[in-house]
Amino acid sequence: MSEWHNWAGDQRCRPAQVLHPSTVGEISAVVEAAAASGSPLAKTTVKAVGAGHSFTDIALTSGVQVRLDGLSGLLSVDRETRQVTLAAGTRLYQIPSLLQPYGLALTNMGDIDRQSIAGAISTGTHGTGLAFGGISTQVVGLAMVIGTGEVVHCSASENPELFSAARVGLGALGIIVAVTLQCVPAFTLHAVERPEPLAQVLEEFLEHQRNTDHFEFYWFPHTEVALTKSNTRYALGQGPTGVKPLSTRAHLVDDVLVSNKLFSALCQVTAKVPAAIPRVNAMASTLIGNREFADASHKVFATERTVRFREMEYAMPLPEIPGVLAELNTMINRRGFTISFPVEVRSAAADDIPLSTAYGRETGYIAIHQHLKTDPFEYFHAAEEIFRAHGGRPHWGKWHFLQSSDFLDLYPALHLFGRVHNTVDPKRVFRNTYLDRVID
Repeated sequence: MSEWHNWAGDQRCRPAQVLHPSTVGEISAVVEAAAASGSPLAKTTVKAVGAGHSFTDIALTSGVQVRLDGLSGLLSVDRETRQVTLAAGTRLYQIPSLLQPYGLALTNMGDIDRQSIAGAISTGTHGTGLAFGGISTQVVGLAMVIGTGEVVHCSASENPELFSAARVGLGALGIIVAVTLQCVPAFTLHAVERPEPLAQVLEEFLEHQRNTDHFEFYWFPHTEVALTKSNTRYALGQGPTGVKPLSTRAHLVDDVLVSNKLFSALCQVTAKVPAAIPRVNAMASTLIGNREFADASHKVFATERTVRFREMEYAMPLPEIPGVLAELNTMINRRGFTISFPVEVRSAAADDIPLSTAYGRETGYIAIHQHLKTDPFEYFHAAEEIFRAHGGRPHWGKWHFLQSSDFLDLYPALHLFGRVHNTVDPKRVFRNTYLDRVID
């Protein structure tokens, strides 16, 4: 049995069997056979995996692992409605070139585009922008192989409860084989990235979120500086005059050499000499993020990440974010932690997806990270206490320590998800230890 591991390299498993299907029928047959196998405790389980970009054990299995790379590409385009259907294994970074001939784009994207489309929606991947939801809110239809092996289509009008739940389904409801997305006309983003005093950014946080299409910032602990990113949307051919895309040289220096290679080297040093972290962070906050440019939306939304890390992210009611960040800073200083990775702060519109972290409320996100060679868990546990005290909901694909009972008060529509789960996978063909821990 070969070992599989996630992008970060710390979640590992040895599946009993690894399959690379190229058709939906192959997946259906595998699931049907698993549903017919053994007693509940001895039953064969099936787990689909995309790019392995989750930090949790959500994709791990000792049963049959189904890799979806063979189901990739654009399946159909409706020019009139601007809706496109993609095979489930299609990676996010492949989508812009598939949409370009039709003059279309994704409404919003996160800052990493290595995930598969099915994996991204299953775990609640999101970008930033208070007028925009996560990627799952762009979904208007799904095709899935449910726990009986049957292929089911769902949308707002067809199997609506399944559709509602499966837009953030954690891999528990079936194997997604195709995703239909509502797209928008291709657009340009005007990006302004500036270091600003942290206190001022926190004071104006709600104003920034409401007045900027896409606003986020990074704060390096042990400094008083926030690196702000403000992206404004324009139709193609419009926008401020004289603002151009990054040159090849600027991209090489800023995004490759400084943001990845230099930062990676600094993390290697600070892992061995933690006392140097405050000085290194102060230097990093002056080197990164002071530029203005404009480009096609996907080229601005997503950035390259080559430094390996672990991440925890919690979603909280938007007005709570400045206070939570202040508590996080106090905790870091009180506990004597030295934190090399920046804290990332983003936002999203409220939505109606039962297990979405933005369900029912305008949401702010705080993400914390630690280099892969640094033990993160004391820091993560301490931060989680703060996040939970403010009604925080953990990102399903990032580190958290919650159990199923912890989610009862966090998700008002959890009962709907449970009802759908029992209907489409009564024999728990898609179970694994993660799902046993968080929903069963």
